Amino acid sequence: MTRGIGWYVHHQGVGHLQRARAVAAHLGRPCTIIGTLAGFDTAGLDILDLPDDRPLAEGAGFDGQDGEAARPEAFHYAPLRHPGLRQRMARIAAWVERTDPALIVVDVSVEVALFARLLSVPTVVMRLAGERNDRPHLEAFRSATRVLAPFPATLDAPGTPGWVRDKTFYAGFLGGAAPAPTRDGQDIVVVFGRGGEGGSLAALAAAARAIPERTWHVLGPVTGEAECPSNLQLHGWVADVGAFMPDAAVLVGGGGDGLVALAASHGKRFLCLPEPRAYGEQTEKAEALRRLGAAIVRTEWPMVEDWPALLREALGLDPAVIASLHDPEGLARCARFLDDLAEGGDTRRSR
Repeated sequence: MTRGIGWYVHHQGVGHLQRARAVAAHLGRPCTIIGTLAGFDTAGLDILDLPDDRPLAEGAGFDGQDGEAARPEAFHYAPLRHPGLRQRMARIAAWVERTDPALIVVDVSVEVALFARLLSVPTVVMRLAGERNDRPHLEAFRSATRVLAPFPATLDAPGTPGWVRDKTFYAGFLGGAAPAPTRDGQDIVVVFGRGGEGGSLAALAAAARAIPERTWHVLGPVTGEAECPSNLQLHGWVADVGAFMPDAAVLVGGGGDGLVALAASHGKRFLCLPEPRAYGEQTEKAEALRRLGAAIVRTEWPMVEDWPALLREALGLDPAVIASLHDPEGLARCARFLDDLAEGGDTRRSR
C-alpha cells in the first residue's frame, strides 16, 4: 500500500485549503488534509478534522500569562491548559501512528512542524512571503526536510537568510490553473478576501462615481451604507473569481497569494492594496511586485480624487510583466517535488 502525504492547513482565510486542494489533485499518492476545517468546503477530500485551538476566554489559561511558564522561544503559540490544543495534537499523533505517512506538508504552523518532527515524520514546511527570520520560523525551517515557497523566487524577501533560500523549493503560485487572457477587458474588478476586513460601500461608491465610464464589479464582503451608482455592482462571495477576469481591465485588491496568482495567471494589470499581515507577508510581496513593474501599489484605499490618475497609471502597466510570474506547470511541478520527496529522493535539483 502506498504511504500517503498529510497536509496541514491553517484556518485563517481560505488560501491554505485552496492551495492544498489544488496540489493534491496532481499528487501520485493519497493526501489527507489536516486542520480545523469546520465551515470550509472539503467535498471530495480525505480530511482529518481537528479541534479548534484559538485562544480561550481570559482567565482560562493563556500563553505565558499565568505565571507558571513562559512561552518557549521556538514557539509562536503555546497556551497552557488549552483542551483544544491538547486534543488536536493527540489526534495528529494518533493519525501518524495509524497511517505512517511518508511526508507531512505544514501550511502553516511552527508548532505542528516541530511536533511532526518529534513524531519522526519528514516534513515540508510552507514558507509564506515576508521577513520570517524570527527564531520560531527559523527553527521550523531548520527542522524540515525541505521548505516550500508558494511564490516565485523573484518575489522573495531580500532579508531571507542564504541557508533558508538554499533549502527552499520555489513552487511559484499554487492557486490553480487558469487560461491565458484572450482580450483586454473594460471593467474594474475589486476583490476582498475572506481573511481581511472587506470593503467600505461608501468608498467604493465614491470611486465608481469618479470613473463613471467603467463598470465596477466588487467581489467579497462590503460593509456600511451608501447609495450605489449604476456602474457599481456588488456580488458578495462568488464561487469563481476567475470568471470575472476576461472582462477586467484592472484588478484591484490585496497582496494575498491567491489574488496575486490570479492576476499573474490571467495577465491582468494589478492595483495592489496590501493588507497588514504578520511578518509583512503582503507588504513585502507588494513591494517586490512594484520593483518588477508588475503592479501599482498603494498602502491604503485611494482618495476619491486620485482614482482617475491611478487608473491611467494602472492601464500603463505592461501585463506581460505580471504574466511572466505565472508558471502553467507549477502545480504539477510542485506535486512531482512532493511525490519524489515522499519516495526519499533528492529533489534539490528541482528548484
